[in-house]
Amino acid sequence: MIVQLNQSLVKLNTFGIDQKAQRLIWAHSADEISNYVKHHGSPALVLGGGSNMLLTKDVKGDVLKVDIHGRRVVFEDDEVVHIRFGAGENWHEVVQWTLMQGLGGLENLSLIPGNCGTAPVQNIGAYGVELKDVFVSCEGVLVESGEFFTLSKEEAHFGYRDSIFKNEWKGKAIITRITLVLTKKNHKLRTDYGSIQAELETRSITEPTPKQISDAVISIRRSKLPDPAEIGNSGSFFKNPVVSKELAESLAERYPDMPSYPAPNGVKLAAGWLIDTAGWKGYRNGDAGIHEKQALVLVNYGEASGAELLELAHKIIDDIQQRFGITLHPEVNLI
Repeated sequence: MIVQLNQSLVKLNTFGIDQKAQRLIWAHSADEISNYVKHHGSPALVLGGGSNMLLTKDVKGDVLKVDIHGRRVVFEDDEVVHIRFGAGENWHEVVQWTLMQGLGGLENLSLIPGNCGTAPVQNIGAYGVELKDVFVSCEGVLVESGEFFTLSKEEAHFGYRDSIFKNEWKGKAIITRITLVLTKKNHKLRTDYGSIQAELETRSITEPTPKQISDAVISIRRSKLPDPAEIGNSGSFFKNPVVSKELAESLAERYPDMPSYPAPNGVKLAAGWLIDTAGWKGYRNGDAGIHEKQALVLVNYGEASGAELLELAHKIIDDIQQRFGITLHPEVNLI
C-alpha cells in the first residue's frame, strides 16, 4: 500500500479535473483493502479508472485507489470459459485481450473507458449488450467490517445502468475482482444495434467474428466520441430516459424522427437526441462544453472546473424538462 499526501487527481480522472486528495492511497490487493477499512473505516472516495465521475471539489480525507491486477481462468469446458479479472485491470485492454484469445462476449463493449472493478457498479453497456450478459460474480470487501464477500449475478440486482452497488450497497462495498463467462465457439453476436451492421457492410463483412464486430464498434465510437486522452470527458454523461408509452407517443407526433426503443417499464428514448434537438450540441462556455459530434458527451476543453461542468449539466437538465417534460439523470457520479 502506497500513501501520497495532498495529491492531485488530474491524471486519475478522465475529465482531467485538477482537484486534490488529502491522502491518496494505492491498494494492490483485497487484503490491503480489508486491513485499511478495519483500521480507518470507509474512505472518502474509492477510485477505479476515474472514468465515470465528475470531481467538483477537493476530496477531504482518503481517496482509495483500487489497483488490483490479474487475469485467471477459473473454469473451462468445450463451450465457455470463466475468467477472473482484477478490479484495476483496464476494461478496454481486457476486451482486446479476450478477443486475441478467440473469445466472444465483450466485443460490443469495446472502447468503454474505465476499469473492471467499476464495470458492475453501473452495469456498463453499449450496442445492445450489457455487463450482466457475461457476468458470473464479483468479489470484494465490505467497508463496515472489512470482511470479504462474493456476489452472484442474481444478487447484484442489475438494471439499466444500475446495480446493488448504486442502491442498497452504495458506499458499503469495494469490488476487488470480477468473473466473466465468455464463449469459445457458437458466439452470440449482436449486430442489430446502432450502426454496427452498416459499418460491417462498408467492410463487406457478412459473417463477422467477434474481433470484426469489435473493430466496427471501435470505428463507430471513435467517429462520434472524443478520446479522453485528447479532450477531457467521461463518455455518456446522461442516462437514456425511460418514459411512459403515452408520453413517448405524444412526443412522436411532434417529432416523427425521434428514436425510441421498447423498455421493460415503458419506452427508452435517446438522451443524445433530446439534447441535440434542443440545440445544445457543440455548445461551449469557456472550456466547458458539449461535444460537437455527440450531444450526450460533456467535455473539458482544457481548464474547465468540475463546478462549471456541473452547472452546464444543470442547464441542460432544466432545458430538456421544459421542452419535453423529461427529467434527465446523470450517468456519472458527482463528487
